[in-house]
Amino acid sequence: MNALLTVAALMLCVAVVLMAPAEGPVALLVCLGVAAIPSLLLLKAKEDGVFLFRLFASALMVRVLLGTLIFSFRLQDFFGGDALTYDFFGAAQLKAWGGDRYYSSLATIFVGAGEGSGWGMVYLVAAVYGLTGRPNMLAVQFINAVLGAATAVIIFFCASHVFNNSRVARLAAVAVAFYPSLVLWSSQGLKDGPIVFALSLSILATLKLGQKFSTKYVVILICCLFSLLSLRFYVFYMICVAIGGAFVIGMQRLTATTFIRQFLILITLGLTLTYFGIARYANMQFERYGSLQMVQYSRMDASTTAQSGFAKDVDVSTTQGALSTIPVGLLYLLFAPFPWQLVSLRQSITLPEMIVWWASFPMLILGLWFSIKYRLRQISPILIFTVMLSLAYSVFQGNVGTAYRQRAQLLVFYFIFVAVGYVLLLEKREEKRRRELAEREAAVTGLAASASPRR
Repeated sequence: MNALLTVAALMLCVAVVLMAPAEGPVALLVCLGVAAIPSLLLLKAKEDGVFLFRLFASALMVRVLLGTLIFSFRLQDFFGGDALTYDFFGAAQLKAWGGDRYYSSLATIFVGAGEGSGWGMVYLVAAVYGLTGRPNMLAVQFINAVLGAATAVIIFFCASHVFNNSRVARLAAVAVAFYPSLVLWSSQGLKDGPIVFALSLSILATLKLGQKFSTKYVVILICCLFSLLSLRFYVFYMICVAIGGAFVIGMQRLTATTFIRQFLILITLGLTLTYFGIARYANMQFERYGSLQMVQYSRMDASTTAQSGFAKDVDVSTTQGALSTIPVGLLYLLFAPFPWQLVSLRQSITLPEMIVWWASFPMLILGLWFSIKYRLRQISPILIFTVMLSLAYSVFQGNVGTAYRQRAQLLVFYFIFVAVGYVLLLEKREEKRRRELAEREAAVTGLAASASPRR
């Protein structure tokens, strides 16, 4: 298996250089440098290290191949036009750091004072361009590919921590590694890959801290939170609520030790965020964006300016209107695009994976029911976050394409519950087979005993 992966990796490197001779070699060097960190950590892992390394390498190669195809055939507009926006403003930001006043004013238009969402991606692109010496979107895509592949590994650790079941953890990790839309969004120069990676790592750090205090995981959690703040600020607030709620509820049985640990973690997080000015930043954003009227403007813009808009006549500017929108919005968030909405090539290519997702939904419900019944404390950070973000998106999403894309932030956690449901069905089927086999063996033994001559 390792030899096969090595040959495939070498062939992929040759293909990247041939398809993108100008940007490919440098992008591959950046990719290998970034990928070396998780690879070394996985190779040192005692349990499941070999499986996770192979999974990471396979997921990375799939993303690198798709990213190279998108880059070579200039398909950014078709799959995700935001990549071109980050490329332009990232290059402008790099020149602004070099002292160019014109590009400084240009970059400020997008980045501003950090009030909006996505300025962190501009800084990331600019930093990568500074490292490569010139704009190289393929290098950004390959870094996102590493983050996307690493997300599958993180989900494995999250599922293993909560359920202590290798089947569940492996199945969830494989789903995240190779589910088409998760591969697509982490193969481009978009902020979706870093967001999903930071969310997954935040949840893992929270789960680890709920079990034992660790300075390492406190630092990881703080870094992830700041990353989310710079990439998509409202997700930052939701994950903060989920983390705070999980520590208040407690992910372990409440004792004096666990109470003190959770209290210290919350105080540390609160003081750190306050020290870096999050309170002032939050007040500024809530004043600008924190009203249902702003949500209505955003939703109307998404639903009326795009062909794939839905529920264009709803009004979420009032509490009653927002609540009444949730059922329809949640339906679209979870299941769109529907077969009758596949009117273009971009929408039609989603059908195979949507069939898989629709078929998986009963297992999601089963796994969620089991988890709530038997692992409620342990899954509390995942459950609180996914419920909050699902409800939020169901209110202000008015576009099928955007809902499909932002579903990725939830799918990585949904797949944990899908894996639980699938393993429950599998174990039930295996138990049934064992009973049937035991009954047949008992019947054969009984017949043999009755047929034997009596003395």
